[in-house]
Amino acid sequence: MQLETQRLLLRELTPHDFDALYEIFSDAETMQHYPRPFDEAKVRYWIDWNVENYQVYGFGLLAVVLKETGRLVGDCGITMQNIGGKIKPEIGYHIHKSHQRRGYAKEAARACRDWVFENTPFNMIFSYMKYTNVGSYSTAVANGMHLLEEFEDDVNTVTKVYGITRKEWEHLCP
Repeated sequence: MQLETQRLLLRELTPHDFDALYEIFSDAETMQHYPRPFDEAKVRYWIDWNVENYQVYGFGLLAVVLKETGRLVGDCGITMQNIGGKIKPEIGYHIHKSHQRRGYAKEAARACRDWVFENTPFNMIFSYMKYTNVGSYSTAVANGMHLLEEFEDDVNTVTKVYGITRKEWEHLCP
């Protein structure tokens, strides 16, 4: 799977992406909305998990690469997630702190959202995050999603769930 936007190339993750991903996921500031930053083993697992997702589902989180420089600045894609006790398709994203607030997450997530509705039978796509993650839910809203629910959980204290239906997406994309 590979997607392209005006500024980004989204491609499947490989073990060669370890160093760039480790720089992102081991950073306490970037991972402040997670229970803890990732160690080396967790980053390797993350890559392996996505490679498995490509084989099982035909999608997963993708490397977000700047076309201009070829630098991997994050990941974004679709995974099947347990959201409030139900397995749902979710768009997730992580962008290196030095590249945040430039619209890369929004641009990548929008490409993934469009891919879902153009290539899968899913009638709704979700994004979920810790209630304190303003950047993440701002990205969801920027891509046409709206708040569906909030619930308490052991990981996030409070989780916010955003979503967009196929019908809502069709109204956004003439």
